[in-house]
Amino acid sequence: MRHLLTTETLAREEAIAILDVAEDMREVATRAVPKLPTLRGRTVANVFFEDSTRTRLSFETAAKRLSADVVTFSAKGSSVSKGESLKDTTQTIAAMGVDAVVLRHSASGAAEVLAASDWIDAAVVNAGDGTHQHPTQALLDAFTLRKSLHGNASRGRDLDGVSVTIVGDVLHSRVARSNVWLLATLGASVRLVAPRTLLPVGVETWPVTTGTDLDEAIAAAPDALMMLRVQQERMHAAYFPHEREYSNAWGLGDDRLERLPADTIVMHPGPMNRGLEISARAADSPRSVILDQVANGVSIRMAVLYLVLSGSDPREAAA
Repeated sequence: MRHLLTTETLAREEAIAILDVAEDMREVATRAVPKLPTLRGRTVANVFFEDSTRTRLSFETAAKRLSADVVTFSAKGSSVSKGESLKDTTQTIAAMGVDAVVLRHSASGAAEVLAASDWIDAAVVNAGDGTHQHPTQALLDAFTLRKSLHGNASRGRDLDGVSVTIVGDVLHSRVARSNVWLLATLGASVRLVAPRTLLPVGVETWPVTTGTDLDEAIAAAPDALMMLRVQQERMHAAYFPHEREYSNAWGLGDDRLERLPADTIVMHPGPMNRGLEISARAADSPRSVILDQVANGVSIRMAVLYLVLSGSDPREAAA
């Protein structure tokens, strides 16, 4: 695998193979010394043009567990504030000798532009671009879902017949887009629930069903309920009248938590707006797998860094 830019073009066998390699990486975390020498001598550059905490730390942890050297670039306070471009910034960092660039950028398509250019020779991993894609988040979500359903028998399994309801700010969510394509590829059925103002134009062409009634979606007993963060920093207009109205209509509060079937798991990509899209009780309940998502993110990113830097076909690596 040369780059990881999107889940939309991942084949089913490729996706399952990445999840299976992550199973091996997950076992590393249980060792007394949770580290492999696999990427010793390789350098991973985390190039973040957008603020992030959990994704950057997760990639850093993953790279270090594989014994890679890590350099981190943050646009805040850098030459970007003086007008430096994506090309010049990444070429400058690559000239210091890096083997992979983990790129987060506010512009949709930035990772694809970098990978398709001849600006650098390094592998490119998309760590979130605008409202477009966040492929490692979708992979860690699928991994967590598969693990919750199949436990130690997860290896080699897809998500055929699994139902997932994704709720909230779909319009601004690269997490939702990445999950829709990956979950559909793995055989899951996906339902999007949101105010009409937060469903994107063209959603009818996606492999999903859509609705606006969260209570109706809960009554349908999904296997997983994935709550999305309300991305107010990307909202340049009023998409709903008031936070209280949003919480009442589309938030997972205590009442809805009680009505969820006992085996429905609660997911959230974080960071959470407690009291808006999810209540504290729902976030901290036994059926919440939110911290599992965080832990599994390291395993998925170890698998992805290993695959892009080893050049392996994920299907062969998982065999």
